[in-house]
Amino acid sequence: MTTEIQSLDQKPVFKSTKWFLSRQSNKKRNWKSLKQIISSEKSLPWNENIVHYSNINAPPSFKPPEKFSDLSGLVAPYTDPQSRLRYANKEEYTTIIDLPMDITAGYLALRGATSIVG
Repeated sequence: MTTEIQSLDQKPVFKSTKWFLSRQSNKKRNWKSLKQIISSEKSLPWNENIVHYSNINAPPSFKPPEKFSDLSGLVAPYTDPQSRLRYANKEEYTTIIDLPMDITAGYLALRGATSIVG
């Protein structure tokens, strides 16, 4: 009975002022990068059934990737058939029509698409 009363009187560790004051040191905290965490995980002896960063393999997505405008970065439902640049609205389309071929090739190169030959 006395142990129950003592356990009810004690505050949790995170509410203790001693704990709080001990954490207020001026030491700089060293954070580990993700690369360091993964390399330390790989060096540990893991069971084959345990899931962790280095053994998660995601299946390919069934959802098609979203296409974004080459000019504004908005979701682009349209593609110019002549220059193959993607655009989101008619204002962007009028801008695409007026672009010279070297700028168009630059936009396609930024996206990683093959440049047009014409």
